[in-house]
Amino acid sequence: MADSDAPTADLPECPSAQGGGLLPTELRAWMVLLAATGAVEQRLRAVVKERLDVSHDEFLVLCLLAEQPETGLRMTRIAELLGRPKTRLTYQIACLQHTGLVTRRSVCGDKRGVEVALTDKARRVLTEASDALAETVKESLAQFMGPDQREAMCGLVPDLIEETKGP
Repeated sequence: MADSDAPTADLPECPSAQGGGLLPTELRAWMVLLAATGAVEQRLRAVVKERLDVSHDEFLVLCLLAEQPETGLRMTRIAELLGRPKTRLTYQIACLQHTGLVTRRSVCGDKRGVEVALTDKARRVLTEASDALAETVKESLAQFMGPDQREAMCGLVPDLIEETKGP
């Protein structure tokens, strides 16, 4: 396996990472972050399709649910967190339900409320694919940032910094 901290040759370097232009530091940093995110998404799409046989948007739903207790999340909250219209989310949830990866149920006391949760099958599939998915993310980010920058990025999210250090 290739050294994941070395930049990869198949993606162009982000021009904003070099600096020296007209953009202030914060905007330049934002552009680097967007480029890194784009690289991750581009590579992750293929791995997600191959390993999980779901679309990238469906994968994002699964990731949100994977971080929740077994009760799941309301569809309105998922739409809010992903910045997606509820109608689009309804279609994605239906596809995931059809493949046996999520369940939908009405929220007690709320006629219109629907809660979505992962099935045991989804938990198993995500667990089996997690190493390949994590490696894809790490390799994609390596083009734009080194280990210290990745650690700093993960430090922006509570409780993730220790998970990224590893053994």
